[in-house]
Amino acid sequence: MPIDTQDPRLTPRFTAAPSRYDDVPYLRAGASGVLLPRVSLGLWQNFGRTRSFEAQREIILHAFDRGVAHIDLANNYGPPYGAAETTLGTVLSTDLGVYRDELFLSTKAGYDMWPGPYGDGGSRKYLTRSLEQSLRRMSTDYVDVFYHHRLDPETPLEETTQALVDIVRAGKALYVGISNYPPAQTRRMHELLGASGVRLLLHQPSYSLFDREPEPELFPLLGDLRVGAAVFSPLAQGLLTAKYLDGSVPADSRAADSHFLDGSALTDDYLARIRGIAGIARDAGISIPQLAVAWVLRDPVVTTALVGASRRGQVDDAVAASTIRLDDGLVAALEPFAARPGEALV
Repeated sequence: MPIDTQDPRLTPRFTAAPSRYDDVPYLRAGASGVLLPRVSLGLWQNFGRTRSFEAQREIILHAFDRGVAHIDLANNYGPPYGAAETTLGTVLSTDLGVYRDELFLSTKAGYDMWPGPYGDGGSRKYLTRSLEQSLRRMSTDYVDVFYHHRLDPETPLEETTQALVDIVRAGKALYVGISNYPPAQTRRMHELLGASGVRLLLHQPSYSLFDREPEPELFPLLGDLRVGAAVFSPLAQGLLTAKYLDGSVPADSRAADSHFLDGSALTDDYLARIRGIAGIARDAGISIPQLAVAWVLRDPVVTTALVGASRRGQVDDAVAASTIRLDDGLVAALEPFAARPGEALV
């Protein structure tokens, strides 16, 4: 049987750009030895079976060519669940495998992944089996960071911690992270991991101009613990772009095809805020996404911003934002249009 013309085996082997580390600055994650690019590529909704493999491959390779060596995933990213990891695994097998030591890969487990009582949460069984499945999909024998994706109030934190410690000791992950953890449980996880000689490398919270919940408590705690922050949704799931300035929902926008965001978010309050932000971005000579990403990177606790992409230009926007330094006057001008510290508008 002939090979399908879309089969990745027919794609020429990728050769990375020699200049790939010229564009994106790197920052140390907390007190660790790990340097991460200021912007990282998140494989969330744009890397499943609803989009062509070749389009996804192009974005991943372009990001690496621009110096974005950190790629973030989770077991249930797709759609369907697992598809994003499978996509990356194919790209590793065909193109990026020879660069594996230059890549910093992370995945997570904590939300629903398969039916039954062992398919989500924070139990040893779920975390261990989920990571084993993720490694097979990703065609790699280890990840650089394995995150617990959310606090599980039904599982003792000691059990979750021990599972993460044993995963590191088994060599299946080099570092540990947590995501969506409140400050008190973050401190406790840091203590429990430290007692076993394992560093809590990163915390992954949502953070943007429209979601400032981490600022009053979590960020000061991370600073005290010397833990880095890898923030997600810096564009507030697409709301911090020019797509919705006229109040309508374009057919190719996230609000048109995502169950995480819909047209109901385009309120009068939102439109007033985004138009104000657009004016500030225009006066500064940068795009709204560049302004939004540069704004989250201004906080010294933030090591990297995880940015999704459905085309190469969005990667380039993020790379450009990684070198923008916002002056105090511009940051102050954004305050009337942003959420208040500790508040989330989305």
